[in-house]
Amino acid sequence: MPLKIAAARETECAEKRVALTPEIAKKFKALGAEMRMEQSAGAESHFIDTDYADVQFVDGLSTAYATADLILRVTPPSLAEIESIPDGSILIGLMRPYESRERIAAFNRKKLTVFALELLPRISRAQSMDALSSQGACAGYQCGLIAAARCTKFFPMLTTAAGTIRPARVLVIGAGVAGLQAIATCKRLGAMVEAYDVRAAAREQIESLGAKFVDTGVSADGTGGYARELTADEKAQQAEKLAKAVAAADVVITTAAIPGKKAPIIITKEMVARMKYGAIIVDMAAESGGNCALTQAGEHIIANDVNIHGPVNLPSRMPTHASELFSRNIYNFLSPFIKDGKLELDWNDDVVAQTALCRAGQVTHPTVQQIMGEAP
Repeated sequence: MPLKIAAARETECAEKRVALTPEIAKKFKALGAEMRMEQSAGAESHFIDTDYADVQFVDGLSTAYATADLILRVTPPSLAEIESIPDGSILIGLMRPYESRERIAAFNRKKLTVFALELLPRISRAQSMDALSSQGACAGYQCGLIAAARCTKFFPMLTTAAGTIRPARVLVIGAGVAGLQAIATCKRLGAMVEAYDVRAAAREQIESLGAKFVDTGVSADGTGGYARELTADEKAQQAEKLAKAVAAADVVITTAAIPGKKAPIIITKEMVARMKYGAIIVDMAAESGGNCALTQAGEHIIANDVNIHGPVNLPSRMPTHASELFSRNIYNFLSPFIKDGKLELDWNDDVVAQTALCRAGQVTHPTVQQIMGEAP
């Protein structure tokens, strides 16, 4: 029997992405898979049903999932949706592995094999599968646009008959994929950009984009390509140096996050109080607590005459390209293991083994076990 792949409309509020695009459906078909989707599942990403020449469309999520071997998701399914997933099937997507013990317990009751793309190892071979990076690029781009749209100044320098307008000053904190995209976007729009990251290696990347590196004397290079959490003394030194750069900026974009943990507070209330009248903070880490002490997820607030934006689910604001990138990430993960229309996972492969969240009724990822209190 050929591999049966299913995808349905995402049900989270304001989620417009879809896990299976027409391009990737065609590629899965070429590998011998059969696909079923819920009607209009891609509509909010601007993919209509007739774009999917290789997919059977059905009415309703449960019908789409019935008899599926493999289910593609962008966001985690709700508890009710998990009940519609066939026992023992495979689920892949951004599963937020550290968020809900109840959801993990539901996965295990159904004996699902669950791949959480957040757990993908940070190795060269896995770059084409890295959904955090692809969606982070979308988020960083959106942060730059939000900042430019709400700034009371031109981003570029303008020479006009009425005189010269100096460019806006932008400070980007965090130079991962999202931060670098924010830097590049703001530079393209003409702003004068400074940037900071606790990882020493980020300096070269920041400067390669034409931004100035803010050197605080603190380095927090961690394992697996992520930054480690700073000590109290390091945080104090970082804050002292950063405060001056924050106070001089018209716009501050923050992108610092630690997987499985609350986002570090980088901009304190005192730093906000020193900012320019009418300055803007766009806090990309709002969903995990925020890098600014005053950020409220999903809200725009004003404190000390500073506008603080806490946008959530930024990739969903550009669902067409975000979906295309995400669907390619999934295909690049799965396609090496689909042979003659059948999925044959190699559990000796580091990418497969380390990305697995659950298997055969148990949590298999050691870090998730530890954080969620599921360690044996």
